Amino acid sequence: MLGRPRSFDRNDALKRAMMIFWKHGFDTTSIAMLTESMGIGAPSLYAAFGDKRALFNEALDYYSKTYGAFIVETLREETDARATVERLLREAAAMFTDRDHPPGCLVVSAAANCSPQSTSVQRRLKSLRLLTPRALEEKMESAKAGGRLPADVDVHSLALFYASMLQGMSAQARDGVSREELEGIADAALRAWPR
Repeated sequence: MLGRPRSFDRNDALKRAMMIFWKHGFDTTSIAMLTESMGIGAPSLYAAFGDKRALFNEALDYYSKTYGAFIVETLREETDARATVERLLREAAAMFTDRDHPPGCLVVSAAANCSPQSTSVQRRLKSLRLLTPRALEEKMESAKAGGRLPADVDVHSLALFYASMLQGMSAQARDGVSREELEGIADAALRAWPR
């Protein structure tokens, strides 16, 4: 008679998988690393989550609803373009350096170097990264139309500039830069806001 399959907390296992992907990236994370971290065997992983790519996609959704949620919440809650940018930069400085998880942003770092077999992962991460500058551009366009930004401001470039600052802060955090140093970067970036 076969024993009962070992049960596990699916959300906990998913969070553990997310942490491994966040720390090591998609391609360099192996099934063995995932099963060890999740505390389950490979058959259980495949049965519960499908293959590695499906697990990564689910881990990415989990990240977006938890650690990465500050971006969506800020973009939804703030109406003023400059206040949106400031809040994003300040919250990123805190989140990217929080010691409860790997540094930086999973969406920025997970596909830094992907093999040709992982192009679908790269495409999904790229589409997620592009959401921020698009949303910022819309807010900046409204600010420009309302006279809160100078008429000659190129809002597309300005939105890309601040999105690049966020991505750069993620990379700096991965290199060990402190929250205080990231706050300094945020201060410098905010001084570039057009007047």
